[in-house]
Amino acid sequence: MAGKLNLDKLDLQIITEMVQDAQISYADLGKKLFVSGGTIHVRIKKLQEHGIVKGTKLNVDLKKLGYDVTAFVGIYLEKSSMYDTVAKELQKIPEIVRLNYTTGNYSMFIEVVCRDMNQLRYVLHDALQKIKGIERTETFISLDESFSRTVNVTKAAG
Repeated sequence: MAGKLNLDKLDLQIITEMVQDAQISYADLGKKLFVSGGTIHVRIKKLQEHGIVKGTKLNVDLKKLGYDVTAFVGIYLEKSSMYDTVAKELQKIPEIVRLNYTTGNYSMFIEVVCRDMNQLRYVLHDALQKIKGIERTETFISLDESFSRTVNVTKAAG
């Protein structure tokens, strides 16, 4: 999309509200923000077209569905130029839910969610070790997630 999108206070309020409750109707959100539901619809469409809003997500308690292991893995690459190739291969592993290209000790940092330790062992020893370009890894098992939140864009912008 051409040009930079200038977000105003209403755009930021819409984002903040929808991050808290993506199921709220445009009419109800409009009432809350003192604008019409149609205005909300137009603003959301604009935010989607500019790639700021990338859909909605259902927040699921994975532990209640039997996914008991979360691990973070630092990946050392043989050469940093192999990032794109390795990233494409990592994307094929369904247990990897997040990938970041990082500075510091690791070239890449991934989050892995598994049902149990056997599945994690498979990811670490079979799936990751077969990817050309990965020199070695370092794994951190999460014992508990105390909280997870998004950035409050109305406070961050001001």
